[in-house]
Amino acid sequence: MSEVYAGKGAASRSKVRRRERVAVQRGARGRKLRIDGTFASYYVPGEVTTGSVWDALVAPILLLPPNRRRSVLILGLGGGSAARLVRALAPRARIVGVERDPEVVKAARRWFDLDDLRVRVVLADAQSYLRRARGRFDLVLEDVFVGQGRNVHKPEWFPSPGLDLAARRVAHGGLLVSNAIDEAPAMARHLADLFPASLQIDVMGYDNRILVGGPPLLSGRVLRSAVNASPVLADTVSSLRFRKLRGSSSS
Repeated sequence: MSEVYAGKGAASRSKVRRRERVAVQRGARGRKLRIDGTFASYYVPGEVTTGSVWDALVAPILLLPPNRRRSVLILGLGGGSAARLVRALAPRARIVGVERDPEVVKAARRWFDLDDLRVRVVLADAQSYLRRARGRFDLVLEDVFVGQGRNVHKPEWFPSPGLDLAARRVAHGGLLVSNAIDEAPAMARHLADLFPASLQIDVMGYDNRILVGGPPLLSGRVLRSAVNASPVLADTVSSLRFRKLRGSSSS
């Protein structure tokens, strides 16, 4: 892939090359957003799915009936990969995307067609936003990471108070979905304490674990069937594995 954009912190022509903070790489098919060397978004113009973790992150929206897909909060907006899927599956939803880095938003608008998705962008740290927020959402997607390259990890405020704060923004009967890597076991235990039922989605080829908390009838079997029947996400079902956690009905 060739690099087409490098944001603040990009290397100068000095002898010592610094890694760029925000960079966009363009390949034969799609565009990758990298933040501190970490793969943060993917976009193929004209397509909705990513063939990556964001497909699994948004898939649980299919557990909500269409009239319960009215409002979605995305913590860690990045280039808008999750927002694009949400917009396809909930065309009329109010989407709020929280992103702390203005350079990321600038790149998303220029290279990832973010403005086409009708997202209300909030420039803020996710924890600060959650502490002052008052509204509730049918779906809250948590995709917040810090660190560089392969050392990416959840901020120190996860799982607590991060998941607690995010759960407060979930409307009755709604869902909280979290993307985790090494911290997944601790995140899963905490999520199970916050919701009557919880699920885990594994993505083949990735270390990420997508954790879902919601109402008592939350079911991996139902979600698998919904993904398989979805015109948008059906092609992803073979790469996803659904596993029940505490309180969930059969997977």
